[in-house]
Amino acid sequence: MKYFPAWLPFALGSAFFASLTAIFGKFGVSGINSNVATLIRTVIILVVTAGIITMRSEWQKPDAIPLNSWWYLIWSGVATGLSWLCYYRALQIGPVTRVAPIDKLSVAFAILLSVVFVGEKLSWPVAVGGALIVSGSIVIAVF
Repeated sequence: MKYFPAWLPFALGSAFFASLTAIFGKFGVSGINSNVATLIRTVIILVVTAGIITMRSEWQKPDAIPLNSWWYLIWSGVATGLSWLCYYRALQIGPVTRVAPIDKLSVAFAILLSVVFVGEKLSWPVAVGGALIVSGSIVIAVF
């Protein structure tokens, strides 16, 4: 890597906070319905995000957002919600050490879907990295 890409700290932050999501989520779903736990988490995310947008003065008028963006964000929200519902249920009944790595198969799915639907080129490093993620998930799930 010749330079330090601007997105890298955010990607690392995402990975770190996702790891905390697994640990806190495991404790959080103990003794309550996993769907209710997901709702609580969603409300907290709404409040935190609204607070950040307010502090940074980043609010936009809804009509300034292109209709195409609305549709993709709606479908992304549906996918996120379904992902979280499945994730919290899996955490409730399974060990974090197996659930979290299997959840990260989303990386391999994202690679595949980005090639098929976004038109991104599949490079050897990305293909090998994706295959290693799949291999690691299989090892963790089976053994």
